[in-house]
Amino acid sequence: MGMALGGKARRGRGRAPISQINITPMVDVMLVLLIVFMVAAPLMTNGVPIDLPQARAGAMPLKAKPITVTVQPDGALSIDGVAVRQEKLLATIAGLANAGRNERLYVRGDTSVAYGTVMSVMGALAGAGYTHIGLVTTPEGPP
Repeated sequence: MGMALGGKARRGRGRAPISQINITPMVDVMLVLLIVFMVAAPLMTNGVPIDLPQARAGAMPLKAKPITVTVQPDGALSIDGVAVRQEKLLATIAGLANAGRNERLYVRGDTSVAYGTVMSVMGALAGAGYTHIGLVTTPEGPP
């Protein structure tokens, strides 16, 4: 009779509700979502890719002099100080670029120039395949 009671007690314990939470499926779902967002986030950016230096960094050592495109207050363009028309911009830069599409280009825009004008110049350069485009600024003084 003692054996029969032991058997019933075992079956009773086997049917008791589990008091622990299994978080493995939740971790799996979170890892899948993390991977999806890591892949999708770079695709959601929209704009012109530019190479900006940090504000307090020192001057970068250059092997060759970069090509500087200046947008003047009236919207006129110049390349290394020589005036050029908008339609001749890419042809002139292609003639000056020794490194091809990997040439470092600097865009200088006057503070009074409309943002859209500077962005159209940068968009034209990026659309032509130039990948190293930087904006030239003056360092801020102490506040």
